[in-house]
Amino acid sequence: MVKGVVGEETRLNSIEDRLSQAALPAEVGLLIGKFSSSSERAFIFDLIPTPPNDSAQPPSSITQPDTRKAPKSKSQPIDSSSLFIDKGWVAEHARQVSRMLLGGVKVVGLYVWVNDTAFKNSTIMLCQTVREVAEAAPVSNVDWDERLLLHICYSPRRWNCRSCSLSSNITTSSLRPCDFKMGKVLSSLQTFKCMYNFNLRLPVLHDSVSKFQTLSDILRHAISVHAKELTGAKALIDGKLVVESEPCSSEGLHEVELLLPFLNNSFVEACSQRDVVGILSFSGSICSFAYLNSKEPISQAVADIKGDIIASLQSRLDIICDEADGDSGNNHDVGSQVSDESEKPVPQLVLQLLRKGCSLPFPRRVFTPWLAGVYVCDYLQPSETVEIIVWSYYP
Repeated sequence: MVKGVVGEETRLNSIEDRLSQAALPAEVGLLIGKFSSSSERAFIFDLIPTPPNDSAQPPSSITQPDTRKAPKSKSQPIDSSSLFIDKGWVAEHARQVSRMLLGGVKVVGLYVWVNDTAFKNSTIMLCQTVREVAEAAPVSNVDWDERLLLHICYSPRRWNCRSCSLSSNITTSSLRPCDFKMGKVLSSLQTFKCMYNFNLRLPVLHDSVSKFQTLSDILRHAISVHAKELTGAKALIDGKLVVESEPCSSEGLHEVELLLPFLNNSFVEACSQRDVVGILSFSGSICSFAYLNSKEPISQAVADIKGDIIASLQSRLDIICDEADGDSGNNHDVGSQVSDESEKPVPQLVLQLLRKGCSLPFPRRVFTPWLAGVYVCDYLQPSETVEIIVWSYYP
C-alpha cells in the first residue's frame, strides 16, 4: 500500500510551467517512477504526455452534456463538464513506454491536467483508464495492487495524488488520497549494471507430446522457465556477495554479477529420446541497469536487475511477433492458403515440421541518457540503424 509519494521537483515544476503556458483545457499522460516496498512509498521521476492518436486526435478532452435534453430549471445551472479519455490509446502508449524503461523504473500510474469540476465528474473514467494502463504495463516482481492518479488542477491551482485500487470493482471509492510532496528524487539514485550471458538448449518434442509448437511459443515458454531459474540466482555486487537487507552505502556505478546454480537446467524433461525431434539453442548477452533509492535494501537492486533481464527478453520477442503478425497480415491472400512452412515468418514456424535449420536474431538493445544519469532504451532490428530511433515519450 502506498502511504506517501515524492515527485522530482525539478521535473514537476518544469511540467507545471509548460502546462500553464500552453493553457490546455485537459492533458493526460503517464507517471514514470518507482515503487518502494520497503518504505511503502512511490517516487515519481517524470510525467510523459500521451501523444495524439493515429487520427491526430488528442487523447483527452473536456465534454459538455447536451443541454437540449436536460430538464429546464430556474435554479443556478450546475457545471456538468467531464473528461473524455481515449483509454485504449493511453494504454497502448503505456505498453510502448514500459518497454523503454529499465530495472525498477515503471509506469506507476496516470496524471491528468484538468479543472476540479471535470475531475470530480470523471472518477469512473479515470479509474478505468488507470486499470487499463496497469494491464498494459504491469509492474513485475513487486506485489502492488494499486496505481497512482496525479491530478494537476489549474482551477484552483494545486496538486493532488490518489492511489487507485486494482483489486476491487471500480466505484467512486476506488480512489484513496495519499500524501504527496516534491523533493530531490533523482539525485539520490544509485546505479547498478549487469552484463548477463545466457545459453539455453531446449529439446523440441514431437507434436503429440509438446504443448508448444511454433518458435515463438517455445521461446516464450523458455523465457518464463528461465525467469524462475533466475529468481534463485545469487548475486555479487562489486565482487561481494549480497546480504539480503544490507543498504548500499558507496557511491558510483555498481557492477552486478549473477550466479546460477551449476548445471541447473529446467528444460531437461522426462521424455524418451524418440520424442525429441530437434534442439533449440537460445543464447546471447544482455546489458541491464537498475536504479536504487538510498533507503532501499541492496537486494532490491538485484531483484530489479533480474526483472529487467526477463522483461527485455519478453519485449524483444513481442517486437518480433508484432512484426511477423503485420507481415503475415499484409501478405495474406484470401484465395490461397500458404501450406509451406518456409513461406511463414520465422516466429510462426512450427518447428516439428522443419527439415532444415533456421535462426532468429533478436532486436538489439540501445541505451540513451534520460534524466540525471538514468538511462532508457529502445530496440533495433538487425536491418535498422540507431538513426531511426525516435524518443517519442520525451515532453
